[in-house]
Amino acid sequence: MPEQKGVNLAAENPHVMSFDATIQSVEGHDVVIDRTYFYAEAGGQPADRGTLGGVDVIDVQKRGGETIHRLAHEPEFEPGDSIAGSIDESFRTYTMRAHTASHVVYGAGRKLFDAQGYGGFDIGTDRIRIDFKTTGPTDEVDPITIERMVNEAVWDSRSVEWYEMDIQQARSDDEIAINLDDAELADTVRIVEIDDWDISACGGTHVANTAEVGFITVLDTSNPGEDLFRVEFAVGPPAIQQRVDEQRATSRAARTLDTSIENLAQRVEGLVEDNKTLRTECEELTEQLLNARLAALAENTYTRNGKEWLVGTIDNVGPNDVADHIRPFDTAMADVIVLAGTNGSTFVVVGTDGTQDATDILVDLTTEFGGGGGGQPTLAQGGGLNADPHTVLRYVTES
Repeated sequence: MPEQKGVNLAAENPHVMSFDATIQSVEGHDVVIDRTYFYAEAGGQPADRGTLGGVDVIDVQKRGGETIHRLAHEPEFEPGDSIAGSIDESFRTYTMRAHTASHVVYGAGRKLFDAQGYGGFDIGTDRIRIDFKTTGPTDEVDPITIERMVNEAVWDSRSVEWYEMDIQQARSDDEIAINLDDAELADTVRIVEIDDWDISACGGTHVANTAEVGFITVLDTSNPGEDLFRVEFAVGPPAIQQRVDEQRATSRAARTLDTSIENLAQRVEGLVEDNKTLRTECEELTEQLLNARLAALAENTYTRNGKEWLVGTIDNVGPNDVADHIRPFDTAMADVIVLAGTNGSTFVVVGTDGTQDATDILVDLTTEFGGGGGGQPTLAQGGGLNADPHTVLRYVTES
């Protein structure tokens, strides 16, 4: 083919990792060569890594129809010089597999729900994100179903092909997903087709067969915005590590619960039900404990400024339980109730019939003993007091 200035051959020849080229221009760190196999960042796929003339390539972008290679430092070579280009094979292989995997995932989405195109796409070092545009229901689409479908497509060793097509012909075919921003400006569009699975317009680098993708692990699904469905997944070592970590955690959980992995879900469901029952019983016992303690304290109330005060300590109960218990204030028991206990630090709960402000009493106590809190005129609570409950209550009764 005739050589053009800065022509990019990466997508058409994704397996080329080394090549020779001629320098066309050098501007500081930016270099243009007559032809390149470095993929320029686009469409969610990151730029290739590697070297030009032995200098590290730190970024590759397309600007004004040219491929610009940003080098780590200003090179010594000049226009007209012949240089060698070397692409980081490990990273290129990862991006090829990851990008092809995204088409496999997209194909699964088109089969599971009304996928109407890409809403976003990004290849990261440990996860890939693809957003589907859809107006259909996705509530019943779970990660396990997607993961099963995409790995079956990988196992089936489906061929992956890419070719140019007239843009109008591509637009007239409902089976082809058109997701390129510049598709309107081109007479032709590059099509990537996975045999009997997915066909989309795409300018990225790809493997020739789904079997080359390897294992895909679906990490999460979500709805990041209106009419969008997001799938996050991993390929290669990150996918394998994710599955190993999950398997290890599952095995550890099964051993801890003295059951098999097959029966783990049933065992956990049983524990959840048992926990609900125990929580209910605990709440009932807490209520009984508070009732019994308040009844005992009510026998030793004292009068202060014409008001009957009930003051005492509460053990083995948290401040929120105490507050909830006295919230429906019982004026028959006392006009003012001040209860103190320990929950990591000393706390105090104050309830009144409304004729005396509970927050005033709390502020007096936190001023004297530190800590903080708040509430309303009939109910206030605080914590972090720098004294034991008996000292706090002694201050209440003696002040």
